[in-house]
Amino acid sequence: MELQKVILYYGFAPVTDPEAVRLWQSTLCESLNLKGRILISRHGINGTLGGAMSDLKKYVKQTKQYPGFKKIDFKWSDGAGDEFPRLSVKVRDELVAFGAPNEIDVSLDGITNGGEHLTPDEVHELVSTRGEEVVFFDGRNAYEAKVGKFKGAVVPEVKTTKDFIGELESGKYDHLKEKAIVTYCTGGIRCEILSAVMKNRGFNEVYQIEGGIVRYGERFKDDGYWEGSLYTFDGRMTIDFSEKTQVIGTCDNCQAPTKSFRNCADEYCHQLYLLCDSCNSDPVNLACSHSNKQRLDPEAVG
Repeated sequence: MELQKVILYYGFAPVTDPEAVRLWQSTLCESLNLKGRILISRHGINGTLGGAMSDLKKYVKQTKQYPGFKKIDFKWSDGAGDEFPRLSVKVRDELVAFGAPNEIDVSLDGITNGGEHLTPDEVHELVSTRGEEVVFFDGRNAYEAKVGKFKGAVVPEVKTTKDFIGELESGKYDHLKEKAIVTYCTGGIRCEILSAVMKNRGFNEVYQIEGGIVRYGERFKDDGYWEGSLYTFDGRMTIDFSEKTQVIGTCDNCQAPTKSFRNCADEYCHQLYLLCDSCNSDPVNLACSHSNKQRLDPEAVG
């Protein structure tokens, strides 16, 4: 079997005919036997795909030929060929469902009203010079931070991305408006939008980590400000950056250390349990106990 890989990527650029791009992307992926999720909107493209390395290279080459997608940063990681059950290519109002499609301004150079991009090394320089003035702000769903986050980070209690605007407008974080805010998420796309949303609400100094946690982890592995595992929206569930990754998650049932998310036994409930192997072996611990069955966004990418 040929070497299998997974790519994670996004690109902000004006798309005049999202449906035409959807058809092109769908045909391209099918011709290369790729599986995964791609979202397209008038703001650009957001995707994660799995397949043979040679096929993914062909996909990257073809996709970069589209005006505005030439500078896309494709993030590569190891795969096994079973990360995605099927291919899904859809047109949506937003590349990430914040519920605020008009909050961002997009040009061929990307989002023009978002936070300043910092490379992983520049993040360290900022913390070194500004110290406690710097605040890491998690731009992901709260459950993702259970297994990995930046040390000392603010982790908003959000179940879905749509909850962020209400959280920010609640006043909970107004005391941070004069701080140097470093937003972060898996691959960077959520923070492209979150940083713009925060600036629009009076946060004066907002940054985002270029390439997200993925690029930071590649650079510093487990020797920087990141701790734990990275949650992923595919069959792997989590990935580690080195052999010395700490397990910071705890079992929902017995509080033993674990980084393993498990699906609720109710097929109509898409909540996740964080369970150790021992507790996962007992079906009782997977029984649905959620008063409001929540459908975790099946289109979330990164």
